[in-house]
Amino acid sequence: MTPNPAGSEPGPEIVARQAVMALCADASRTELEVALTRLDVPAAEDLRAPETGLVMATGRIGGDGRPFHVGEVSVTRAAIRLADGGTGFAYHLGRDRTKARLAAILDALWQDPARRAHVAAALADAANRAEADRRKAARQTAATRVEFLTVARGED
Repeated sequence: MTPNPAGSEPGPEIVARQAVMALCADASRTELEVALTRLDVPAAEDLRAPETGLVMATGRIGGDGRPFHVGEVSVTRAAIRLADGGTGFAYHLGRDRTKARLAAILDALWQDPARRAHVAAALADAANRAEADRRKAARQTAATRVEFLTVARGED
C-alpha cells in the first residue's frame, strides 16, 4: 500500500480498507469471533497489547457550526503482527480489548490481496446487520422530521 500524499484524495485501496476497519469497529465482538472462525488465521502476536484510553470528542451545532468539546470517550486500540508478517491495527469506542485485537487481526488479513475476498465474505453478516441498523435509524429519524412553513404577513 502506498502512502497518501498530503492534500490528495485517498486511493480506492485506502478507502476500501477504511470501510473494513469501520465495519470492524461497528461490529460486535461475537460477529468478529464468528468471522474469524470462517477464516484460516495464522498465529498473531501483539505489537502493542490492547489498551484503553480517553479521547476528547468534538461536535458542531447543525453539523457545520463552530466545533465544541462534547466530552471524553473511551477508546481501545490494538496492533498485531501475523506469523506470516502482516500487521493490523484497530481502534474502537469502548473498553473491549478482545474486540480490538480481533479487529486488528481482521485488518491484517484484509491487507493480503489473496485473502480480501474471504475476509469480506466472513464479515458479510456484520455488514448486513450494520446496514439494517442504518436503515432503521434513518426511518426513525425521518419519522420525527418537522417541516416549517413561514407565511409573510405583509405588515412592512
